Amino acid sequence: MIGSTTMLRLRKPTEIDLAAIKAAYARSALVHSHWACPPEDYSVYLRERNRYFLCLSARDDIVGTFNISGVIRGRFQSAYLGYEVFYPYQRKGYMSQGMQLLLAEAFGPLNLHRLEANIQPDNAASIRLVKNAGFTKEGYSRAYLNVGGKGWKDHERWAIVNPHWRPEHQTELVNFELTQIA
Repeated sequence: MIGSTTMLRLRKPTEIDLAAIKAAYARSALVHSHWACPPEDYSVYLRERNRYFLCLSARDDIVGTFNISGVIRGRFQSAYLGYEVFYPYQRKGYMSQGMQLLLAEAFGPLNLHRLEANIQPDNAASIRLVKNAGFTKEGYSRAYLNVGGKGWKDHERWAIVNPHWRPEHQTELVNFELTQIA
């Protein structure tokens, strides 16, 4: 377990989660239709180094997922954040609590200096999530991402900086995760 609250916990996925995560994406197709798409390869998805599941503590139901990708160390110490909530758990405040657990992981053990989330401008719930978590809008990227092969979508750039960043890792080489940017 990575982090937890009374009701929720953040944990790494395992191969045992394969059927549950496929079902979560299937039942959430309408929720995600404009913003995201299911993974192309669930086995690769479950093995992503900085993939986390947000789960209800009591039953371990998967509420949502977070992914920290494109980690670059050295003088940058930064990464990108992606996330999704699954039906029927949206609009219950779970992702807000999960975001706090995720930020504790990103700014604690991972010791990132900066985390960036790129969000489609009409995704009000997602913008509200990052804004309430302390992210600041930094800009606008035209034709930023081809979401699900449906065409290039504009995105707003939101970021948060770690106020407690520790310099002991600043000389590390560029992280192995650059392949996840593509």
